[in-house]
Amino acid sequence: MSSSVSALGTLLEEGPGLQAVLLDMDGTLVDTEGCWWQAEREVFAELGHSLREEWRQVVVGGPMARSAGFLIEATKADIGLEEVSRLLNARFVECVARMGQSVPLMPGAGRLLAELAEHGLPAALVSASHRHVVDHMLGSLGNANFACTVAGDELVRTKPHPDPYLTAAEQLGVDPRRCAVLEDTATGVASAEAAGCRVVAVPSVAPIEPAPGRTIVRSLEEVDLAFLRSLRAVAH
Repeated sequence: MSSSVSALGTLLEEGPGLQAVLLDMDGTLVDTEGCWWQAEREVFAELGHSLREEWRQVVVGGPMARSAGFLIEATKADIGLEEVSRLLNARFVECVARMGQSVPLMPGAGRLLAELAEHGLPAALVSASHRHVVDHMLGSLGNANFACTVAGDELVRTKPHPDPYLTAAEQLGVDPRRCAVLEDTATGVASAEAAGCRVVAVPSVAPIEPAPGRTIVRSLEEVDLAFLRSLRAVAH
């Protein structure tokens, strides 16, 4: 952490370029969106309800309160939001544990993180998942790769509000307009764009529509530091 932050002073002196890279976790860096859907299906099956496949695109990338709340309303399950959230988080961690020692990274994720670290460009992990889930994932992603991490349950408002990315930029001491964000869902993209960041969308489960100032790629294998530095800030 200290080495990334210490490099920030040099980057700030280089002009209006890229100051930091802010990265979503599930579906962007780690291949875990399937685990979330499996956890949701298993928990609601035990409550006596089957989830429709089309609901997956509704809940993907959302904060726990929104996703779990939608599923409770859609199924009419007799359970409270706090209890089902606890069950979903626990079942998700169980699913990840069954993968073994290392959670699979998305294609290009490991190479990109290594490149950012090599060039001393600060990176932040910005997730709608709860802190204990984020900390579990850092064992696979490498805690040293991130100058700071932001979890969904640490904020009053999480994605799609701008708060997560504004919080990460504040912790890094950088201008959000000079940050590049990598996101895999429309919810995350909305959060990053509302914060004024330069956004690269890497769709996973659901498509993301083109929009002015939004860059869409097929995978992180298309993204490197030169690509991120070439992004232009969006005028607001």
